[in-house]
Amino acid sequence: MNFLGHIYFSDNDPEFMYANLFGDFVKGSDLSVYPAKIKKGIILHRAIDHYIDHDPDVITLMRHLYPSLPKITGIAIDLYFDYLLASNWNQYHSLEYKEFLDRFYSFSIENEPGYPESFKSFIRILKEKNWMIHYATREGLSKMCTGVSKRISFQNALSEAPIVFDQNEVFITETFHNYMRKAIPYFTDLRSSL
Repeated sequence: MNFLGHIYFSDNDPEFMYANLFGDFVKGSDLSVYPAKIKKGIILHRAIDHYIDHDPDVITLMRHLYPSLPKITGIAIDLYFDYLLASNWNQYHSLEYKEFLDRFYSFSIENEPGYPESFKSFIRILKEKNWMIHYATREGLSKMCTGVSKRISFQNALSEAPIVFDQNEVFITETFHNYMRKAIPYFTDLRSSL
């Protein structure tokens, strides 16, 4: 899952949400240099990535979509799942989508120890652009795919991913809901053990 999926699984805790997103910026296994909350966020981030990459239903979907989206199938599925989470938000969260994002954006990490300036700069842009508010729309999915495609270092078909979504919408949507049914209790248990 992409940004939205990661913060969704952070237990409505804005501090934990940012720590989870920070996981994308951290390499290696030595997390001892980070404060406890950030360390837990990194661990959760990696667990989310591992879980979706090894979910049998998602693997089946990846194999199905690979001929249309070679090399970037996993990225496309991450974006599809964020789109589907946002557009089906009321099925999965008690807060309205905008209220959830407002709570996330209202928390500041500017004075938090442990975060490098590169991550703080990324968060400033994330807040300024307010990308996630558009995730629930078809246009938002297209913008996500085009934007991420430009940041990939090799030629790719990610900008075509919305067309592939339309061609496979029922299969992708069913896989997403099956994934969420399994992932929600899994990450609820995992968070309590961190």
